[in-house]
Amino acid sequence: MSRDTTELSEQGWETTDLADIRAEWDLDQARDHLNHGSFGAVPRTVRRAQARWRELSDDNPMNFYRALRPSGVRVARQAATRFLGAEPDSLALVANATTGVSTVLASFPLRLGDEIVLTDHAYGAVTMAARRFATAAGARLVIAQVDLAASDEEVVSAITAVMTDRTRLLVVDHVTSATARLFPVRMIAEAARDRGVATLVDGAHAPGMLPVRVDTIGADFWVGNFHKWAFAARSVAGLWIAPAWQERIRPLVVSWNEEEKFPGAFDNQGTVDDSAWLALPDALDFFASRQPKRLREHNNALAAYGQQTVAAALGTDLTGVGGDPSLSMRLAPLPASVSDRQDGAHALSERIARELNAEVAITRWRDRGFVRLSAQLYNSADQYDRFAAGLAALLR
Repeated sequence: MSRDTTELSEQGWETTDLADIRAEWDLDQARDHLNHGSFGAVPRTVRRAQARWRELSDDNPMNFYRALRPSGVRVARQAATRFLGAEPDSLALVANATTGVSTVLASFPLRLGDEIVLTDHAYGAVTMAARRFATAAGARLVIAQVDLAASDEEVVSAITAVMTDRTRLLVVDHVTSATARLFPVRMIAEAARDRGVATLVDGAHAPGMLPVRVDTIGADFWVGNFHKWAFAARSVAGLWIAPAWQERIRPLVVSWNEEEKFPGAFDNQGTVDDSAWLALPDALDFFASRQPKRLREHNNALAAYGQQTVAAALGTDLTGVGGDPSLSMRLAPLPASVSDRQDGAHALSERIARELNAEVAITRWRDRGFVRLSAQLYNSADQYDRFAAGLAALLR
């Protein structure tokens, strides 16, 4: 199975356009980078903007921290808020989604015997954070089992089925990391609210991949990374908090803005290098210049092609695996003989990088192994063709 990049003009791109766009990245051309979802990839123009902020901080540290940085952070925060379609002053900047989740958990009022509900698709670090704060409060975790091919209604039912009168908080993914699944967060948040349960949405993959209007979701808390699909430098994320909770949620680190109201209390974390925050407006401008609708259509179609190509080469069945047409990440199942091995996803990922010169995410869920493929503008169909053939040979 093969398709060259000229066919992608069906999504509105010309081959010459794609060539110019791909030149914006300084990725190692000797490797196929098929894992944008894990860490993103920073365009050259954003890296230059971040470097300018670092130069300003070194040219005159006093002026930078006294004048340039405070105004720059406010501008970046306002740009992030507009990008997510949120109300002014409803969003704070944090380092990443993991930090945002821990920030909410650290301030959330848990008591002895309370419950936090997560799903078995939750990101590992988020589950660990929920366990730590639950244990400290004498609360417990409850894990909802959600089938990979569950309908939206079945997802909601599986989550609400484990809720009790002790459930205080639900933590749920917007787009799952290990399983590349889009969850119906609006329906989930409504069902939780009807039961008096607060909802924290882990939207790590949502900004850029999805056209998010965060304050229409109906959650109490939402956090998403800009350094994955919105082209920002690492690490910058937005933490949105519903008005009823804004006075209660405090930064993890106490610093000089402690007495300010939300979100200003989050703006100053001492001498942390927040050049990624300051360069965020440049990243969002770059994103807008790539015509977001066309960008998403291209990436979603290319991810689907990669999924089908790799699964066909491996002889694995996509039935029940899914692949939402609005997502730029897809799963291709590994053969059962590989899924049953206990040598770990990390080891296989390293072997692929070493022997195939390709970077992919290998995930494991319910004792099944998957290749998680991402698609971004710097990718092309022939990379997936090459990877599919190489992986099939490697696993044989």
